Parts: sequence; structure tokens; C-alpha cells
Amino acid sequence: MKLTTMTQVTIDGVVQGNGGASDEDRRNGFERGGWARGQGDNETVAFISQTYLRADAFLLGRRTYELFAGSWGTLTEQDVPGWEPVMRALNTQPKYVVSTTLTDPAWPGTTVLPGDLATAIRELKAKPGGELQVHGSGTLTRWLLANELVDEMTMIVIPVVLGQGARLFPETGPDLALDLVESRVDSNGVTIQLYRPAGRPQYFATA
Repeated sequence: MKLTTMTQVTIDGVVQGNGGASDEDRRNGFERGGWARGQGDNETVAFISQTYLRADAFLLGRRTYELFAGSWGTLTEQDVPGWEPVMRALNTQPKYVVSTTLTDPAWPGTTVLPGDLATAIRELKAKPGGELQVHGSGTLTRWLLANELVDEMTMIVIPVVLGQGARLFPETGPDLALDLVESRVDSNGVTIQLYRPAGRPQYFATA
């Protein structure tokens, strides 16, 4: 399986609290949650749904896993009109969660990965199938990129500047070149960009 990530992010790089509830993630005094809700048009909703349907398995960080388990794992398709494919995929495909504290996950189909995370993920990637998908899970996504485990990454950029909140990338960290594979913009100004990691960037050097 190839490992792919999908991340909703603001113009200033914030990934915290993107979902439907403004209070879903109040860490560090964050008060501007729910910034992605309703922003994408019907084509973007369809794109996201189709992406989930391609997944052969999901890989999630603990916080995202708990948010998903408490929403997608407890509602019915009637509760989420328009998002039924996402719910169906999350509730039927295997889910792997990265956590050192979660020991007995209640969401059916969940496996907690062991301590040697890099080896465990490489073993998952070696399995036959299409995609091992990561959604949200900003801390996990950064780690996967730093360890060269990501094959493709999709960024859904919402046209808003929050001015607070946890960013996808830290102020200082490893550098990474990306090849842009595909880009589109919807009628609401939401952009979808598909990248493939391409090693380290080339820097201009003066003589």
C-alpha cells in the first residue's frame, strides 16, 4: 500500500480544530475552531468522499482517532447526509492508531501499533492494497514526512487566516522538496493540492 495523507489547513498553516464543532480542540486556549466546516463546494465534498473510498486502511494519531471514534464511530449514515461514503469507509476498513496510552480501543476494527513505529508502518505499507490513508493527525503527518514514509500528500487549503492554533509544520524543522502532481480550486476558493515528496530542496548558492 502507498501511504497518503490528507490535511485541511489554513493559509497561515493552522490545522487545529478544523472540524464541525468549534470546541472540538481547545488546547492552549484555541478559540477559533470549526474553520473548515462548509467551506468546500459540492465538488470538494465529492473529492473528499471519493478519497476515503479508496482507502484499504487508515492510520491515525491518537487525538484524531478519538475525535473520529466519537463522531463517525457512533453516528449513523442518516446523521451525516452527504458524507455517507466517509462514514462507511471509516467503519468498515481497518484502522491503525499511533498511541502509547491507548490500550483497549472500543471502535471495531482498530489496532494500536507497537512501539517500533517505523517498522510497523513499513510492514503495513508492504501489504498488498491501494492506500494506507492518514487524515488530520498533524503530529503524525510531520513525523511520517521526517521519516520519509509518505508517498503522496493532499493539502486542502481553506482561504482563511486564523492567527492562532497549532501549525502543520513547526517554525524550525527538517526541509523537504515537493513535486506538485495536481492542483484544483473550487467555486468557494478552496484549493486542493496533491504533492509527492522529492527529497531535499535545492538552495541557491552564491559564488
